Amino acid sequence: MTKLSIEEFHARVYEVVRMIPHGRVTSYGHIAKLIGMPRHSRHVGQALKWLPEGSDVPWQRVISSSGQISSRGPATEGAQRQREWLEAEGVEVTVGVGGGTGRVSFREYGWFPEEVEFDD
Repeated sequence: MTKLSIEEFHARVYEVVRMIPHGRVTSYGHIAKLIGMPRHSRHVGQALKWLPEGSDVPWQRVISSSGQISSRGPATEGAQRQREWLEAEGVEVTVGVGGGTGRVSFREYGWFPEEVEFDD
């Protein structure tokens, strides 16, 4: 894939995230791979971080490669909201001793297609 502008990058991220089925999760890195920019997982996170409230992009279905729900930054409730939304979809989120943001089993809930079709 050729280099994408920031707008094209975000549009591709949102398009792929909309493909993740209800009750499934994938990683930031896998989204980056699917859009042809495998070294840009942090940029995927940034694209999702700045979604407007009420967006139709199911950002909650994207988690870290360790299965961990990522913090949305100090003094925010994004990780808790993400956990609640995933649980509402039937995804089991485990929280270890000492709390943390929670972890999801990729074996049980993972969505990792080799490629996706884009609406070009």
